[in-house]
Amino acid sequence: MKAYRKYISFFFIAVTAMSCKKFLDVEPRDSVSDEQTIIDKTSANTALRGVYRRLGADGYYGALFQSFGYLPGDNVQWTGSQSVIQQFITHKINADNGNLQTVWAAIYTTINGANNVIAKVPGLQDATFSEAERNQAVGEAYFIRALSYFDLARTWGNVQITLTPTLSASDKLDVKGSTQAQVYQQVLSDLNAADSLLQPVSQTAAPNPVRVNQQTAWALKARYYLYQSNWAQAEAYASKVISDTKSYSLLKPYSAFFSPASAVATRESVFELSYSATYLSGHRNYWQPPANGGTRQWAPADVLITLVNDPAIGGNRSALVAKTSAGLWYGNLYYRSPATDPAYVIRIAELYLIRAEARAQLDKPDLAREDLNIIRDRAGLAPVNEQAGKEDLLLAIENERRIEFALEPHRWFDLVRTKRAGAVLNITNPQLHVFPIPANEVTLSNGNLKQNDGY
Repeated sequence: MKAYRKYISFFFIAVTAMSCKKFLDVEPRDSVSDEQTIIDKTSANTALRGVYRRLGADGYYGALFQSFGYLPGDNVQWTGSQSVIQQFITHKINADNGNLQTVWAAIYTTINGANNVIAKVPGLQDATFSEAERNQAVGEAYFIRALSYFDLARTWGNVQITLTPTLSASDKLDVKGSTQAQVYQQVLSDLNAADSLLQPVSQTAAPNPVRVNQQTAWALKARYYLYQSNWAQAEAYASKVISDTKSYSLLKPYSAFFSPASAVATRESVFELSYSATYLSGHRNYWQPPANGGTRQWAPADVLITLVNDPAIGGNRSALVAKTSAGLWYGNLYYRSPATDPAYVIRIAELYLIRAEARAQLDKPDLAREDLNIIRDRAGLAPVNEQAGKEDLLLAIENERRIEFALEPHRWFDLVRTKRAGAVLNITNPQLHVFPIPANEVTLSNGNLKQNDGY
């Protein structure tokens, strides 16, 4: 596979105490082959930092993968002319779409980095590297691998599972494709491993959402169980995170988690990825207009502009959009200059809405409304009608998620997992609910990777 046929070099740097905002703000000094990268505590921490960098790269959460979550939905419009992007808007994605290949390769590169940490750190002979520190490092790698396979499963369905480092150009050629259910099972296995190894946030010096802890694993478990329609477990794991009010809380108003520019790694974030002046995010450029030094290649759709600016629907979430002096609307979640905007992977607001949906499905309408109204109150909105039935309540939660995460990678995946893509987007062919596997990957797989039906 092309994504596997790359040696991933990690940079050797001095490991110093770093704040959450500086975790990835490092300068490379040297690079060596994978076989030599993880030999002691210092190189293990450097390698783990490299895994985070791959997770936050432009091809993954730095920009492009995030677009897979909102471009096929109904919140965002494409303002450019490249057909490679328009295919996601119109749901006519070709298997040779270059962005498919870029994201696929970025995710598998991240997985390979995690595999290196998982395989090599436990056996290191370094007296300065305590068992607790080793467990934490390996637990973080398991979490990142779980998130990577989760994203592969919900985007492509049937993909290949590889759990060992790639050491040669041919050692993964015989890996057969797995079903979506099998990939999701691997996600749970990795999350369970992470859960058993990671330190709870209470044992860390301070809440630090750019580093994975046990609560981060619980949060992703809540999302995982929501996707599996396991409502009881989704409710339970969401509650475990929400109950930690010392570490996580909703900020008021809505914009407080991303504005002003100093608002990074806030209590709103359960997990976010950090950037710096030497390690920039590519996301800002796509959203900001030329007047602000961006390209505005995608922008809030007209319907979203109407919704977020409606005081009864958007409330104070109208801060998500802004307008130039020439009257051009643009998304304003990513706006910093230089482009150091975090990538918001999991926010505490998601945990409230996961629990609300799970409780509604479990016929606990009062508790579901309570969670939903916490989100609405933060947005400056009136509570939902207490007489609403189950279906109306679920629709209210869906609509709240649409606005709450309007410029984050949720809308398309939400409509697919709830089987609402047909009713909302008129995408009635279930084969289109997953993307085509990159054509080049199918060709290079020696018949082990089958193209998804319908492509």
